[in-house]
Amino acid sequence: MPFLYNIGVGGNKEKKLLLGNSELKSLLYHNIFDYPLTESEVVKWVAGGGVEVVVKEKYVAGQKGGLYFLKGKEGVVYKRLLKKRISIRKIQIAKKTANLLSVIPTIKLIAITGSLAMENASDDSDVDLLIITTSGTLWITRLFTLVFLKLLGIPVRRFKDKKQKDKICMNMWFEESALSWPAADRNSFTAHEIAQIKPLINKDSTYEKFIAENMWLKDFWPNSVHVKRIADSGQRIDKNLKFFEKVAMSLQLIYMRRKITREIVTPTRAIFHPNDLGEVVLRQLTS
Repeated sequence: MPFLYNIGVGGNKEKKLLLGNSELKSLLYHNIFDYPLTESEVVKWVAGGGVEVVVKEKYVAGQKGGLYFLKGKEGVVYKRLLKKRISIRKIQIAKKTANLLSVIPTIKLIAITGSLAMENASDDSDVDLLIITTSGTLWITRLFTLVFLKLLGIPVRRFKDKKQKDKICMNMWFEESALSWPAADRNSFTAHEIAQIKPLINKDSTYEKFIAENMWLKDFWPNSVHVKRIADSGQRIDKNLKFFEKVAMSLQLIYMRRKITREIVTPTRAIFHPNDLGEVVLRQLTS
């Protein structure tokens, strides 16, 4: 049975926004992040059938300043406005870094991820980036990128780094031959994380290719992205680089060996998430 609510008042005329069960699920999901939604975002982030939420009580929605939230959570409006101001500053850091890294020919996409992509970053948070490389060059590119940023004096977040404010955190690496998200890790959280990314550098329509390879996310957030499938350019690694790619990967794995916990590390992907926020979010939704 759908939940229907009348929300908000606009001037002297009552403004009605009817929320069904899918919209309510979306408000509950974003409430975990203290993130109220605009009217257009209620539509964009409407929950699909894959989003599992246990509704234990009859929730009522509220509206303030054009933002919609669960009744009694009015404070999230101020939080969102404050975090947006913080995020704007951090996005400038991301753009500056992305522009510098764009000179590396094997980098095909640099995108903002995490809370910063939603303009919901905290003041002490880092700057999360996703990077996609030319096929067969992920580990060479990663090694060169780390050295390049070091030489430029741009702070990069390290393993167990407690002081992470404004540091660059390149926590997701893919090469363009392996853009599909691992099947075992597909859920409403990872689907949202992919759908919300904001491309800064996008060569050869790599962002569109990435989204097209992960259209399973529409099972969770059906209105969140709209892209057309783009043909693969067919670019492949120079055979002379294969040896150096293997060496670069081996060196980095030796360095990371004692640090790897929950990370996904393969020749074509490197996804670092030692503190899996996804599990926390999914547990809150279903408990």
